[in-house]
Order: sequence, then C-alpha cells, then structure tokens
Amino acid sequence: MIENGEPAEKSRVPQVRVVAASSCAAAVPSRYAGDRDAAGATAAAAPGSRRGWASVGAVALGAFVIVMTETLPVGLLPQVAGGLHVSLGLAGLMVLVPGFSAAVSAPLFFLGSGRFDRRSVILVLGLTVLVANAVVAVAPNFVLVLIARMLFGATLGAFWTVVSPVGPKLVGPAGGTRAITVIAAGISGGTVVGLPAGQFLGDVVGWRAAFAIAAAATLLVVVAQTVLLPGIPPDGRTHLRDLVAVVKRRAARFGMAAGAVVFIGQFAAWTYITPFLTDHTHLSSSVISLLYVLYGCAGIAGSLVAGSLFRRGVIGSFAGTATAVAALLVGLASAGTMPWTAGLLFVLWGLFWGVVNPGTLVWILDAAHETPEAASAVNVTNLQIALAVGSGLGAVLVSSTTLPALFLTAGFIVLAAAVLAGLAARFVTLAVRQ
Repeated sequence: MIENGEPAEKSRVPQVRVVAASSCAAAVPSRYAGDRDAAGATAAAAPGSRRGWASVGAVALGAFVIVMTETLPVGLLPQVAGGLHVSLGLAGLMVLVPGFSAAVSAPLFFLGSGRFDRRSVILVLGLTVLVANAVVAVAPNFVLVLIARMLFGATLGAFWTVVSPVGPKLVGPAGGTRAITVIAAGISGGTVVGLPAGQFLGDVVGWRAAFAIAAAATLLVVVAQTVLLPGIPPDGRTHLRDLVAVVKRRAARFGMAAGAVVFIGQFAAWTYITPFLTDHTHLSSSVISLLYVLYGCAGIAGSLVAGSLFRRGVIGSFAGTATAVAALLVGLASAGTMPWTAGLLFVLWGLFWGVVNPGTLVWILDAAHETPEAASAVNVTNLQIALAVGSGLGAVLVSSTTLPALFLTAGFIVLAAAVLAGLAARFVTLAVRQ
C-alpha cells in the first residue's frame, strides 16, 4: 500500500500469502529480493525434507486445535447456560473474554518473545490450551469457566503472533507457499470441525465431555509436535517502536477502524447463531451441524478466491464483500423463519466472510510492509478487542431484545464498515498486488 504523499518503495514491498481463520487471519510475507541469498540459512530443517514437511503438518495440527477450541463454545452456549444455571447472554462471555485476553497478550508476546525458540513456544502454548479445555470440562461454576477461557485467549493471541513465519522456516523459502497452504488447511479444518463438533457432542455426550474430548485431542497434537518439530530459532528481539510505527500510518488506522467495525458486527451475530437457528428458525441439531460444515467449507472457498480479488484492490474487495455480509445478516433477520432461505443465507455468509476476514490483515500488512510481525500483532489486538466488543454487544441485545433485532443491528454495523472502507479509498491508495 502506498499512502498519498508518501514515496513508493516498490522494490521493498513483499508479496503476502494469506491464511484465514474464523476470527483471525495470518499472513506470511515473502523475503525481499535482496535477502534471498541468505534465506536458506534461516530454515530450521533442510529445505524440502520429509522431516520439514512433517513439522509443517504438526504446526497445522496445532492451528486446527486452536481454532477448534475457539469456535467450540459457539455450538454449546445453550447447554453451558443450562448446565451452570446462567443466562444465555452471560454464557456468551465464553466468546467475549478470550477476545480481550488475546488482545492484551499479542503485543506483550511480540515484545517479550524475541529470544525464545519457537518450538518451545509452540509446545507450551499447546499445553496451555490443553489445561484451559480440561478446566472448562470440570469447572463447578461459571467463574472458573471464564478464567479458563481467559487463559485460552492469552494463548490465542500469542499463537497468532508466532505462527505466521514458522512454515517457511521449516521447509525453506522455496516451499514457503506450500507450507502456508498446509497450515491454512489446519486453520480451515478447525473452523469446519469446531462448530458442528460442539453442536453434535453437546447433544450426544454433553458440553463437559465435549471440552474433555478437545483436551484429549490437544494432548495428542502436543505429543506429535514434541516428536516432529525441530528447533526453530527466533528472528530476534522486537521493539515497542515497531508497534507504534504501524499505528502512526494513516492507511493502517483506516484499516484498523474498518476491521474493528466489521468484526463488531460479525461477532455480535455470530456468537448467537446457534440459538438463532434453533429458537428462531426452528432447525434440528443435525441440520444445524450440517449448516455449520457448509458454512466452513464456503469460508474456505472464499479464502481461496480472496487472493485474486485482492490483486484487483484490497479496499474495494473488502468494501464489496462486507456489503454482501451486511445484506445477508439483514436477510437472516427478515427471513430467518424460513428454513431453506435461512440456510442458504447462512452458507453465503460464510462465503463472503471468507474474503472479509483475511482482507483485514492484508490491509494492515500493506500499510506497514517494513514490519509485518508488528503489523500482525497490532491486527490481532485490534480485531480481538473488536470481537470481544461484538460478543458483548450481542449479549446485551440478546438479553434486551429479540434475536432478529440482534441480526438486523449486526447487519447495519457491518454495512458501516463497508462505508468506512469506501471512504478510506478516497484518502489512501493501494499498490497493485502481484
């Protein structure tokens, strides 16, 4: 991205590969042309080796577990609320609290993790997710559940900050793109599995057993990572001035604002999609589980076409697809009682969100291409705060008004993000993506 009034540095702008998740996105910039000769020295494993690709698979499994744990409560909110005798709005704090924790942990981790081997970091983060899931499974009250989810949120912020550059380090720059694709499969898989798994397991074995199963799955992943991951040297120390420099960029501020608003609208509605489909649309649990799978698959399809759209213009793509998401949320509010219509609108929601979600990160990365890790940390903090605010707004609305009113409000909030992006296009100019 080139801001008006700022000189272009085209020879130093990295290409970016996007990895999309349900509530977050990661991207890994290619090395600058002048750095390619030294690229091989940074690989943690021999480029193209079987050990390297097995390690990438282990990282993808970690991404799978993280995203699955993040999305699992969305399909379990009614069961958790009933089991712990709290309101549905209060149960929604299971989604809100991790957002605030991740928002705080991402910049702190960025500043304090420069000297730690990434293998050790990934293993510790995996064990922390295991503990968080296990505590939720046995928690006698909702307060302890929230503490466990706060611990998970801190892990989530740290994970998204560290995972972006790991793939190319494991297999070398030549295999970097393919490595990111493999990790993306883990992220997308967690998105597809988390929601229907929560819904299905909650109905079959109960919400506590669902979190216990998630803890067991996390243990298996940590064991696999212990065996497969080699040492992954860090890039070096990081500085507060890098974070400040990102926020000072006008283009980054526009991107942060548009991203925050669209996440607030998205997660005000998304947090309460299960009660909407059960209580308002009156769908069965099996149908809802199927719709969750289709939503996730549509999101994968959206992320696959996102790169081509971004080459034509990141801001325009963001504005257009955000407008589509807004229309779909308003459509759900209006036609949510018609099962076939609601199902179609829900799946299309996943498709267009698959473009909007990574678009928030690519916008920030283009605005601060010299410090991609700092930009990623700023983006995680910004979006996780927005996610938490959106979930909190949803909790207020679902407790004080109707579910259709909640979705209608969310739709207009997302539309405001699209309008903000259109306004930003008048003040900042995007470089053509290669």
